[in-house]
Amino acid sequence: MDKNQRIVLVAGALITLGLFFINVFFALIALVCVLALLMSIRIMGETGSFPLVTVDLSEDAREVIVTNTGNARAQKIRVALVPMNIDFEVPSLEPDEESGFSLGTMISEAKAVVSYEDAAGRKHTRSYPLTALGAGRDPTEPMFPIFGSR
Repeated sequence: MDKNQRIVLVAGALITLGLFFINVFFALIALVCVLALLMSIRIMGETGSFPLVTVDLSEDAREVIVTNTGNARAQKIRVALVPMNIDFEVPSLEPDEESGFSLGTMISEAKAVVSYEDAAGRKHTRSYPLTALGAGRDPTEPMFPIFGSR
């Protein structure tokens, strides 16, 4: 157990014990709050090193922009534009860093298949539709796939 988790657990146990002598219901409410806080800390620890590489078109559709929107370094990034038969590589991207790849002509519609590795060497693959008319990422799309991958 991490030091911060132990501190939260001990403080929560003391507060819960103190509230138990005042009212049992207050103690149960405090216990639920402490458990929710510990669960949040645990989830934050598990998602601490998650790279997420996204691919999008620039406004003029002459450049492919590769962005690491995660919170860890992504390395060995390879992007393939289908059906244009264009492949390019980016050595690595730090969190919130982006890189561009210029194209000779405008892209009207394509699909970008990106594969990359995280710091532990696990490989990830995602695909993104690229279109000049609907440029931009959907802000309502969740960061983590909720019902499986696409």
